[in-house]
Amino acid sequence: MGLHDPSSSSGGRSFFGGFWSAALRRKAIGIATDSVAGHGGGLVRHLGLFELILLGIGASIGAGIFVVTGTVARDAGPGVTISFALAGAACVLNALCYAELSSRFPAVVGGAYLYTYAAFNELMAFLVFTQLMLDYHIGAASIARSLASYFVSLLELLPFLKGHFPSWIGHGGIEFFGGIVSINILAPILLILLTVILCYGVKESSAANSFMTATKVVIVIVVIFAGAFEVDVSNWSPFAPNGFKAVITGATVVFFSYVGFDAVANSAEESKKPQRDLPIGILASLFVCAVLYIGVCLVITGMVPYKFLGEDAPLAEAFTAKGLKVVSVLISIGAVAGLATTLLVGLYVQSRLYLGLSRDGLLPSVFSKVHPLRHTPIHSQVWVGLVAGIMAGLFNVHQLSHILSVGTLTGYSVVSACVITLRWKDKVSSQVSGKCISAHCEGIICLVIIAFGGFLAGLCYRFSGSFIIIIFAVVMAILGAAAVQFRQGYADPPGFSCPGVPIVPVLSIFINIFLFAQLHEEAWYRFVIVSLISVGVYAIYGQYHANPVSSEHSVVYQGVPSEAA
Repeated sequence: MGLHDPSSSSGGRSFFGGFWSAALRRKAIGIATDSVAGHGGGLVRHLGLFELILLGIGASIGAGIFVVTGTVARDAGPGVTISFALAGAACVLNALCYAELSSRFPAVVGGAYLYTYAAFNELMAFLVFTQLMLDYHIGAASIARSLASYFVSLLELLPFLKGHFPSWIGHGGIEFFGGIVSINILAPILLILLTVILCYGVKESSAANSFMTATKVVIVIVVIFAGAFEVDVSNWSPFAPNGFKAVITGATVVFFSYVGFDAVANSAEESKKPQRDLPIGILASLFVCAVLYIGVCLVITGMVPYKFLGEDAPLAEAFTAKGLKVVSVLISIGAVAGLATTLLVGLYVQSRLYLGLSRDGLLPSVFSKVHPLRHTPIHSQVWVGLVAGIMAGLFNVHQLSHILSVGTLTGYSVVSACVITLRWKDKVSSQVSGKCISAHCEGIICLVIIAFGGFLAGLCYRFSGSFIIIIFAVVMAILGAAAVQFRQGYADPPGFSCPGVPIVPVLSIFINIFLFAQLHEEAWYRFVIVSLISVGVYAIYGQYHANPVSSEHSVVYQGVPSEAA
């Protein structure tokens, strides 16, 4: 019979005690001003309102506007217009939450990670980062491959180049080991070019994004107006041939076409007037995207009966069938510009997230170094470009597309919850008389109940479960929302204020988790596995190196201009 070692038991208790103590730390954020901002080593405020709006549009609208609109219309019919409208309305809820928090923390880079760190705790913030970053890394590699394919297709419009590009340059790749390895040369080259632009300076990369995004938007507008003259209104009847459920299902698919406005929030430290411009940039970019998506939907379903829409390039095929081949060429140019801006902004956001975590000590300090002349986080930027380049050059990452969007929905849900918790008065110290838990803990439990209700309703909807269970899930969420509404005190935030708190954030959480339930089962497994790995990494490295103090005390910032504060 072995002897019990009290020192090992004490060591285990001290490890877990230290782990939880570190995990529950929150970040104190102050608003830096010009008087406290340092000189030389930080990011520089170059982005105005127009650049921020184009940043959000560039991140949201890729080649999908020419493809997804048609593919979803094959099931939803002309009702795809309603699908995009519903998805846009759901994204407005998330955008309002992002707008408030971007105005509340205008001086610091970090986006969803930063908001979670300030509202909840260090471990949850790290989990949000890892889920988001996996989405970004896989998404960047996948977009790079698509960009390579579209770029080669554009070059092949020239007769003397058609058929002269081998598969390992643009289309697909040379496959080895049963398709596990797929060599593609052009995708990493394009990533190198975009990474160089981003390293050179935010002013230059913003100019490149603005030019390509403006080109893309102009092309979409030309497509809408050219197609409007070819519309046959009889093609819009029946408007929802497969019923309203097909329209709702379409909304769950096209929801991710609006993803990108969070890129504006991550540019907080490089915006000229962040408290004013960030909320406007987030909401305005989302509005422009919604108008363009709905316009394309009306045109494509009016030009061709929904049953005859193609799968690969439905919009281009529709114009070709009408004898408007010039417009088809414009669509190819717009697709290349759209993918290029989406990839450029995605790489930009990734580097800023790495920068934020490295400043806080949760990642090695090399990622927090900012070039003294270019004022860009070159090490972080090169790293994200390198990861995307290796993945895009060696693997067929399109096969991983079904495990994407987990990080996006996780981030959106947590950001919505952050708006609520940061509004609570005395959220830490208030102890409700006669109760064993604080008002803050009670509120967190209610938010979990709301999220669970959304997931349960989503599962029943996905697998055609009992309508009674859906009603039960909705009622559960409503009761949780009522408790959050009436059992908590709310303070008014500085800057932009999200209307209807806590109802708007609660609806946002419910809808996001409902959509989470629609993801592929492997996406759920990925969520659990990545979360467990993240906890391990945090336990080994993060908890010992984190520095959750107010960032302006330890980092050089180009502070918020006094007229914007």
